[in-house]
Amino acid sequence: MKVLFMFYVPSGGIDTLNRQRSVALKERGIQAEFLYYTNKRHYLNDHGAPVYITDDNNEIKKILDNGNYDAAVIVSDFTALQRLDSLGFKGKKIIEIQGYGPKTRAREFFLRYQDDVRQYCDALLNPKTPHIVDLMNEIFPEIPQFSFNNCFDTEHFSYVPGQVSTGPIIAWIGRIEDNKNWREFLLIASQLHRLIGNSLQVNMYEDPSLSTPDERRAFEKMVKRLHLEEVLHIYENVPNQEMKEHFSRIGDSGGFYCMTSKVEGAPFSPLEALSCCCPVLTTDSDGVRTSIFHNVTGKYYTIGNIAEAVREAKDLMSNTVLRDSIRMNGFEFVKENFNRKIYAENFCQMLSSLGLKV
Repeated sequence: MKVLFMFYVPSGGIDTLNRQRSVALKERGIQAEFLYYTNKRHYLNDHGAPVYITDDNNEIKKILDNGNYDAAVIVSDFTALQRLDSLGFKGKKIIEIQGYGPKTRAREFFLRYQDDVRQYCDALLNPKTPHIVDLMNEIFPEIPQFSFNNCFDTEHFSYVPGQVSTGPIIAWIGRIEDNKNWREFLLIASQLHRLIGNSLQVNMYEDPSLSTPDERRAFEKMVKRLHLEEVLHIYENVPNQEMKEHFSRIGDSGGFYCMTSKVEGAPFSPLEALSCCCPVLTTDSDGVRTSIFHNVTGKYYTIGNIAEAVREAKDLMSNTVLRDSIRMNGFEFVKENFNRKIYAENFCQMLSSLGLKV
């Protein structure tokens, strides 16, 4: 059994997901291979399987013909359905929706490509994102639909002891763009900086190739206006395996990982944080509901309410009993509910229901 996974770039959560499921599916005898249209970084994380980088139809056809894939899982790119059909692909075509931003934008894409989905798509897959599940049921009730958690390997990405910090660290991860809501994070960081002082460390992890010049200029201007230059540390393109040390250090420092996103599909970063015993403070961005439960595995605040975010942050940093409980609960929850064996079983059941012999 061979499956080709397709996405735009080997970056962010999809890069992490693909590497995780490569291992999970291999244990069930499924060979996963990966096609990205372009790579804007100078390195490629090890997928433990063949990875192709091309957006050329002739090269893609060669990959398809040589690979003889039983199925293709196309992440969020509806245009690839007709493209694969025109290149003679005969396997099952599965569209995987991992996130499209706001529900209105997702609806727009669903409606724009509804004819292609009905003509070329064999199934729709989604990692339990509530607003996406609703849209799939509403617009494509006749298309087979599957919804199950992504997988996460807590054995190889977990807490690393001994990561010492001189003061509490609050962290943010994402693209410098509107949906990730970096402005709100800077406002929260500014308020905490006033309360804690320069012992606070503010870490932001990003891929600069995914931001626009206008957003970058606005970001730099706001950092200066809020006087965060002394405490702000920007980390660019940290290799994924190194992030477990960063998350562990943040958790041990007494700080937390702050997610300010407006809408998320099924983000990997909270799973990575929880697996490293790093507490999470987040907006209710929809996709995080599968892993974050208030005062159990993390904390929520109302998007736009900076005062509430700061109150929850202070509670998370000062209430050691609650903090320790959240750190332990978070790790155990990811371990039990996102393990690769459960993912592989769900994936195999999906393929079987589509008529493939696994």
